[in-house]
Amino acid sequence: MNKPTKKGLGLELTEAIVEALQEPIVILDRNLCVVVGNRAFYDKFSVDYQEVYGKKFSELGSGEWDIPALSTLLAQVLPEKTKVEGYEVVHTFENLGLRVMLLDARLIESKNNQQDIFVSITDITDRRKTERDKENLMLQKDILLKEMRHRIANSLQLIASVILLKASTVKSEESRVHLEDAHDRIISIATVQRNLEPTSEGSLVPVLEYLRTLCESIAKSMIGGRKPITIKVTGGGGSVTPDEAISLGLITTELVINALRHAFPKGEGQITVTYESGPEKWNLSIGDDGVGLSATEERGEGLGTSIVGSLAGQLNAEVTKVSTDRGTVVSVSYPVAVRSSSK
Repeated sequence: MNKPTKKGLGLELTEAIVEALQEPIVILDRNLCVVVGNRAFYDKFSVDYQEVYGKKFSELGSGEWDIPALSTLLAQVLPEKTKVEGYEVVHTFENLGLRVMLLDARLIESKNNQQDIFVSITDITDRRKTERDKENLMLQKDILLKEMRHRIANSLQLIASVILLKASTVKSEESRVHLEDAHDRIISIATVQRNLEPTSEGSLVPVLEYLRTLCESIAKSMIGGRKPITIKVTGGGGSVTPDEAISLGLITTELVINALRHAFPKGEGQITVTYESGPEKWNLSIGDDGVGLSATEERGEGLGTSIVGSLAGQLNAEVTKVSTDRGTVVSVSYPVAVRSSSK
């Protein structure tokens, strides 16, 4: 096809429009040959009008646009009045090197019913590089965070072992109980730290998956097949922020360890951890089928009760406890139930 000696009014108008656009633009005819391009297109690919006019799009440059699948899509734009959106081309361009391009194409029709294909080309190489760099940084951060949490957990476990060793040597029964309590609290924090997988900024933690991993870790360390006691985790799912997951994990660990220590004097039973959530509410309950709390055990608040209450307060939740001779259920619920005051 030879270059025309005089442009028609329609072509001049088309050139004027595409010239005003900042991204590379090229207009193709129904044979997928170049009708016109804008300055951004010529500059980007280091060509001029005379070099590309009338050439097939697939023959431009060093053949970087000679992509059968792309040619098929472009060929469907006019007869089927379809459009191409975000077609990605990764290619080493002769004048640009390795680049990533996004191509969009759609039908344009003039008043004299002439139909052409409007093609825009966006270079997203830098954007893709930024995305890859960000993904790599996030991956490195997650690896470092996971390593840090494991080191913290290992250090806490070492401290807990020292405390337990000390507890076995003291003569005072009261001191021994306090040291054993301290040991269990530190083990609780270490377990939560070890099992909370690092998450990207703004991401959420699936609660049931997290609680299952947590309870499996507790069962392995405190039951280990030595007693016929099982820990079951059930519920309807839901996700929370990492900070909320830590609080829920500490509450669960505290109550599960407490049940393992006190609910089964005969050494057998089951602990059930249940988490249910809705759009604006959630409930975490830890129940056992053990002996229940006797009047003697309920006469005052222990350290564990205070810890659970404080953690629930951080979540703006309330704690309720029901205990019979068939077991105990402690529930942590959000939001706090509104109770009518009696006169």
